[in-house]
Amino acid sequence: MDIGESVIEVSGLRRRYGPEGAAGFEAVRDVSFDVRRGEVFALLGTNGAGKTSTVELLEGLAPPTGGRVRVFGHDPYGERAVVRPRIGVMLQEGGFPSGLTAVETATMWAGCTSGARPVGEALELVGLDGRRDVRVKQLSGGERRRLDLALALLGRPEVLFLDEPTTGLDPQARRLTWELVRELRDGGTTVVLTTHYLEEAEALADRLAIMSEGRIAVAGTPGEVIAGRPSRIRFAMPPGWFVGDLPPLAELGVLHHSELPEARGQVELRTRELQRTLTGLLLWARETGVELEGLDARTASLEEAFLAIAGADATREGAEA
Repeated sequence: MDIGESVIEVSGLRRRYGPEGAAGFEAVRDVSFDVRRGEVFALLGTNGAGKTSTVELLEGLAPPTGGRVRVFGHDPYGERAVVRPRIGVMLQEGGFPSGLTAVETATMWAGCTSGARPVGEALELVGLDGRRDVRVKQLSGGERRRLDLALALLGRPEVLFLDEPTTGLDPQARRLTWELVRELRDGGTTVVLTTHYLEEAEALADRLAIMSEGRIAVAGTPGEVIAGRPSRIRFAMPPGWFVGDLPPLAELGVLHHSELPEARGQVELRTRELQRTLTGLLLWARETGVELEGLDARTASLEEAFLAIAGADATREGAEA
């Protein structure tokens, strides 16, 4: 296989729980995407959006209700014996025996793994080499998450599935995990990641998809997803000046403006032409001698794109109710 080719292919994927009709629930609805070799692909969405249900199908934990999924060209459920040795899976919760130490847990797991790397190496990768003789019940929540990751890495996977990998980690441990994920990617490992930390997705993902109500609402690189949202400019008008005193906003490329109720006198402008809008605004301020207090200009973020989709979901749910 060539670097960059698709190692995961999903087409028209569906997953339904329960019978047809109102008594059942379709968690995944006609989802299609691909994941390329050697990239980090993030699957995002609110709780109940269908992320975990989709990833479980990719991991071969259940058969799809409809559609098709292929990992290395194989059905991960029907041909599990072929696919499983080449993937690593980090679930949201590991469920380890509490009486075993970290090294005993990893050794037990290595005994069930083909071609396992040395246990000490796996623990060192995730920063647990100094806690190898501590029992699982005495590990912190973050340390247990790192042990989960160590076990997922034992088999030197070609594709690594990480379901909320940094939940419970402190900021330093989270950053170290990010560095490890980047190192794995640079070494050719394909990583499929679900996370509620949008900063994490923005920092790690080469491409991502945001799910909504079982479907993919938007997909692409983080830059492409963010580009669909307008930039914003915020500032406070000085006493005696009002929004109507500003130059014609439409001529500056402003899509819409608002006065922020939580901060008296604060104005927010939304634009897809940040440089043009900001330049015009600053030239006007210089010519009129006005100081725009608290001036803050920034491009859109992944969080804004995510919240826009989540907000649309909430609006639809309210209308249906």
